Order: sequence, then structure tokens, then C-alpha cells
Amino acid sequence: MSDRLILLGMADDHKIFRDGLRAALKDKPFLQVAWEVETGNDLMHKLSVKLPDVLLMDARIPDADGINAIARIRKEYQELRIIVLTMYDDPQLINRMMEMGANAYLTKTSDPEEICEAIMTCVKEDFYFNDLVNQAVLLKLQRKRKIRQAYPQTVRFTEKEMRILQLIADDKTTEEIAESVFLSPRTVETIRQQMKLKAGVKTIAGLVMYATRNKLLE
Repeated sequence: MSDRLILLGMADDHKIFRDGLRAALKDKPFLQVAWEVETGNDLMHKLSVKLPDVLLMDARIPDADGINAIARIRKEYQELRIIVLTMYDDPQLINRMMEMGANAYLTKTSDPEEICEAIMTCVKEDFYFNDLVNQAVLLKLQRKRKIRQAYPQTVRFTEKEMRILQLIADDKTTEEIAESVFLSPRTVETIRQQMKLKAGVKTIAGLVMYATRNKLLE
């Protein structure tokens, strides 16, 4: 139980859900809903008039994209705790909202006790990480690891290879590349194969993608 009153703001365009959440939290005397809004415009106005301790907001409300809204709110109200409470459990959305400044992310099927726990934890410790967020973060890390494995970061191309790589990206043919670097077409093909082996890719498209990811091209 908190030793002080915690003011809540609610941003959700579904009145039934807002009423249900308010009812679920009514037996928590240390939590008080200061205001409710249905649109992004009303949300920004309310925040400027009465700043709560914690904002419970849907990922999507009229007049506002959730990700951009959180980025804007976080820029203007750095101390505000933002808990996303929504029906969407997409890992990419979860990661983006947490990266933009959300302190917690829960689905609307969450038990009221978990919502209360998230509020209290965010107030005391800034963030609340549940299984949903942990799994989303883990999936992102796994994807990054696969990308690193597919596109090694330690590859170093020679000056000649870099010149050929740029010409490949410029959509030059093997003959055109050979003429530009004063090599035979067969030698250019050999160098191109060596570059693919270095980068750990199988195709020319993969080589260009690797170069783009690692900002090797002009």
C-alpha cells in the first residue's frame, strides 16, 4: 500500500472499459482517477491543466498515434509515468512504445491486481516489466542476433573491394565494373565472390543489403 495518494489520468475512447477500470480500482484508496479523456487532443490539454502521477493510456486513441503521442508526452513531461493499457500484444508495438518512453505495457485482459502492481512499481521504480514485455524484448534480441550472424559486423573490405561494392550498388554490369577498376570481368567475379564470403551472404542483393546496413555505401 502506498503512503501517499497517487493521481491517475485515463486516456481511452471506450467508456465501458474506463468505467470497468475505475470500478476495479475503487477499493484502492491510495489510487484516485483525476480525469478521463477519449482523444489525443483532450489528453494533451488535460496534461497541461492537471498533471497526474501515472497516465493509463490505450495504444490507439482518436487524434493520436500511440507511439508519437508517447514520444511527445515524454518530451514535455519527463517525470510522468506512462502505462500503456491496450488490447494489442504485438511485440514490435510493445518494443516501440517502451523505447519511446512508456514505463509499462499491459493488455486490457490483465487482472486489476496486476494493473495496481504496475502502477505502484512504476511510481517507486520507474518501470514495470511483465512477461509480455520481457518476451517482446527477448524476441527483439533474438532477431538482432540473427541479423548479426547473417551480416557480420567485423568485415573489412579493401579499397579495391569498396570501389567494386559501390559500382555494384550503382547497378553497373560486370563488364562496366571491370573497365572502371582496370580488371578482367573474371577477376571482378572472383572478387565479388570473396566479398560475399566475407560478409556471410549468398547473393549480390544480400551483399548490397549488408553494405547498406553497415553504412558502407555513399
